[in-house]
Amino acid sequence: MKPPRFDYVAAASLDEALEALADTSVETRPLAGGQSLVPLLNFRLAAPERLVDLNGIAELARVEEMEDGGLRLGAMTRHRQLELDPLIAQRIPLLAEAARFIAHPQIRSRGTVGGSVAHADPAAELPAVLLTLGARVHIARRSRDGEPGSRVARKLDLAGFFLGPFFSVLEPDELLTAIEVPPRAAGEGSAFDEVARRRGDYAIIGVAARVRLDDAGVCREAAISLVNGGSTPCVMDEAADSLVGAGPTSGAIASAAAVCAETADPAADMHASEAYRRHLIRVLTRRVLTRAIARARTPGRQEARTRTR
Repeated sequence: MKPPRFDYVAAASLDEALEALADTSVETRPLAGGQSLVPLLNFRLAAPERLVDLNGIAELARVEEMEDGGLRLGAMTRHRQLELDPLIAQRIPLLAEAARFIAHPQIRSRGTVGGSVAHADPAAELPAVLLTLGARVHIARRSRDGEPGSRVARKLDLAGFFLGPFFSVLEPDELLTAIEVPPRAAGEGSAFDEVARRRGDYAIIGVAARVRLDDAGVCREAAISLVNGGSTPCVMDEAADSLVGAGPTSGAIASAAAVCAETADPAADMHASEAYRRHLIRVLTRRVLTRAIARARTPGRQEARTRTR
């Protein structure tokens, strides 16, 4: 019997990778860190006819400062860099804090930001954290018939990227190339926490929060996102909006945590019931909001904690 077709493309440039992805006559998958794709291949849950290896593309691994003070993270930025890079700790401390919860050091050394986001796993930490930060994704592909130029690029808010579990807006010939994170505003604090069965396991529930206080201590902006709280990485707008326009008292925090637990859509499985997950959402939301608000009131506190943790 003739063996199935399989091609391996070690792309040396972004154009070379996009060229390989442009041929949609065969099922093609990009290979970044491989921490999600390789297990799928091993269990025969994915059987692409072509793999396009992105590890040789230097331009996808850059972390660049943007003019407004934010950061542009190349898709091949490793989780370990999020954890250790002093620039990321200074500019986006929430990323550095959350990165320590991702699996184990060996996996963080290979796993990539772009791979985690493109995989669209609702149980992964980075999609939820990046939603909390208001990130945007850069997507590229080769020009199709009749389109001018050799490459087409688009940029969209991460909130519109996820369509379902392991399902996003990415087309088969498209590649996520970078993630753009806006700068941290004055008076802003953030925090992340999760509960897992064992350190390094997927979270039963995780919560990321970001708040911005004005000089009078009034909350002017808030964002809360959940890990494993629904079928997609989800932003809890109703809970966050309940904090805006008033002083973030302990009562307001408790109320927002209750709203977050009530409006979430966690699923029961062999590890936890729906009721237990809602309980964790309430407890963790209260915890991270309290921590984020304390950091917003004390400039520099979050950076110091990130460096010494």
